[in-house]
Amino acid sequence: MEEGRGDSKDEAARRLEWTTMNLETGGEKGDGIGNGNGRKEPMSIVRLFLACVVSGGIQYGWALQLSLLSPYSQTLGISHSYVSLTWICGPIAGFVVQPIVGYYSDRCTMKLGRRRPFILAGCVIICLSVMMIGFSADIGRHLGDTKEHCSTFTGSRWSAAAVYIVGFWFLDFANNTVQGPARAMMADLSAGHHGPNVGQAIFSLWMALGSVLGYLAGANAKWHVWFPWLKTAACCDACANLKGAFLTAVILIAISMSITLYLADEEQLDKGAVDTSGGGCCAVFADLFKSLRNLPPAMFKVLAVTAVTWLSWFPFIQYNTDWMGREIYHGLPQGTGGKADTFNAGVREGAVGLLFCSIALGVTSFLIPKLCRKLTTRVVWSISNLLVFVFMTMMVVVGMVSMKGYRASLAAGLTGPDPTLKGIALAIFALIGIPQAVLFSVPWAVASEVATEEGGGQGLAIGVLNIAIVVPQLVIALTAGPIDGAFNKGNTPALGIGAAFALICAVLALVLLPKTRGMSNAAIMSGGH
Repeated sequence: MEEGRGDSKDEAARRLEWTTMNLETGGEKGDGIGNGNGRKEPMSIVRLFLACVVSGGIQYGWALQLSLLSPYSQTLGISHSYVSLTWICGPIAGFVVQPIVGYYSDRCTMKLGRRRPFILAGCVIICLSVMMIGFSADIGRHLGDTKEHCSTFTGSRWSAAAVYIVGFWFLDFANNTVQGPARAMMADLSAGHHGPNVGQAIFSLWMALGSVLGYLAGANAKWHVWFPWLKTAACCDACANLKGAFLTAVILIAISMSITLYLADEEQLDKGAVDTSGGGCCAVFADLFKSLRNLPPAMFKVLAVTAVTWLSWFPFIQYNTDWMGREIYHGLPQGTGGKADTFNAGVREGAVGLLFCSIALGVTSFLIPKLCRKLTTRVVWSISNLLVFVFMTMMVVVGMVSMKGYRASLAAGLTGPDPTLKGIALAIFALIGIPQAVLFSVPWAVASEVATEEGGGQGLAIGVLNIAIVVPQLVIALTAGPIDGAFNKGNTPALGIGAAFALICAVLALVLLPKTRGMSNAAIMSGGH
């Protein structure tokens, strides 16, 4: 690598590890060159905790995005079979933005510090993006979508859909702009006195708190009542609720960003300490692909299992609340005769389920290290995928039973969800948080263990693992819609495919993964979003 020229062999290896770590974390390991860790007075734990509050604000908005935007996009006229295409920006942003931002944040010499300029810029773009999304229906009406009132109009609103998609893409790119530098800043500030594990633990805690609050906001149906001015001719109750939730996201992000910018107190990087001998951010991508040839043999097996794992998970992440609104509540996003209201009620109930999921995820995270030491990480990984297979199969079966029973009883005037099936659906949402805790920690730990045992760099392992995550997401985003269109079965085909991949991965984990038991806290806390 170019940054290691002229150094000793050990120093070159260290710089290789640092550079590749930036690919996933935005430089959170630090290179020891002007990183601001030489402060005279260590930061107190209280100030360190408050300095990370921005991660909670960002996660609040991310939870709203996960729970509300797939259903909302369909109210604008985007077909269910094309909803998945709007999520392409996620994996693209993760693969492109994080390395570039990581590269430049490590070399930023602004007075504000290395990380805070990117946090500031990213948060501003996030706020603008969520405003575009929340007001997309109003903007579309001004652009000529329709003159009809939203309570009677059920057609497509293409101008509003275009505004929504632009806002959605900017939101995902801005999220990746903030998260990498924010996590890296916590590593910078906690290094030495508190240690990086403490910093990453605080970061994860704020993410959990943001998720819980975000799903609560998404489940709230009173925003349009509390703030009646949110309702317009283009934006009725459900749209106004989304608008209100996203406006609270703007407020929380602005407040949390201000607290972080004030308390983080980064030191300015000395311009003379910046290494400018490399080939720029493009060299990071070249180095990444070159490094694939030097991976330990076992790492390719880890990457294969990780890829199949994410193939199983992304259908749930993409369609969870839509499934609740369609299959369990029997609503339609553009339906008439109360169908739209029923669908939106199901979406809010799905957000409640995701709240339970986040709680189960947080509780399970504390148990994973002990389970891995007792059962080995490959067994824990296999069991988690087996659970995903069971839960997603249950979603398929429950959805089919719900729709079949509903159609059979149309003559009797049955509307809304069956209470038993609704309870089962909420239980599935809660329990799936258990394997999700494994998803967010164990793959990263296994990659780190393999790198340690076979001589690879930790940063290299985590950098290339990101490829095994974004590529499957891109595959599902591109194929889920056409499959749905071919079968015309709502969310059932995508969830069925996810269940099948989960079963395959449960077997692959036992066959391919190495027998490792140790699971460090550092590996756990470096887990992805």
